[in-house]
Formats: sequence, C-alpha cells, structure tokens
Amino acid sequence: QVQLVESGGRLVQAGGSLRLSCAASERTLGMGWYRRAPGQEREFVAAITWSGGTTQYVDSVKARFTISGDNAKNTVDLQMNSLKVDDTAIYYCYAVVQRPGLPRYWGQGTQVTVSS
Repeated sequence: QVQLVESGGRLVQAGGSLRLSCAASERTLGMGWYRRAPGQEREFVAAITWSGGTTQYVDSVKARFTISGDNAKNTVDLQMNSLKVDDTAIYYCYAVVQRPGLPRYWGQGTQVTVSS
C-alpha cells in the first residue's frame, strides 16, 4: 500500500497564496491533485508525469497554480497564487504507481479555505 501524506492547507484570504505538498512512500510514475468543494463532485486540478515532465491543469487554475515535484524524492507541490473563494475545497494528492494496472493511490486530503 502506497502512503501519501499531504500538507500545507489552511485558511487564507482571497488573493493570497498557498503551497501544498505531498510525499509518496515509493516511486511513482506521476502525481497530481484533485479537489472537492462543499456539495460538489471531485474535480481534477493538476498533474505531472515524470517522464518528460508533462503537466496538466484544469482551465480554472491555469496561470494561477503551478505543479512541480521531485521524482527522486517522490514529492509533488502545488503552488497556488491569486486564490479565489471558489478554490475553497479539500485537496487530495494522488500518485500513479508502476504496478500492474497502474493503480492510483490517494492521500487523506488537506483543507484549503479561501475567505473573501
């Protein structure tokens, strides 16, 4: 079982910045973030694939959020700038592991609250 530990979530004012971090307990093929806002479905936020360093973002966070990581350390960060109230959610880190079926493992989530 791959363990993922997230950190960095807290209360911040609109327009502010936060950096979320996530560490996996073993090597991964890629990592990323989803979020779930109150009363809404889980939403993809950003992902990075170590092979080639490819990154992806949901349109609503492009130009505001940046995903980065360290493949050797099995860590991924999400730098969130110009935060909006709509960014309020529980943010979940995930990792894709080199195992049959390329399973995805999830962290417990970290709360990000953006106040107006």
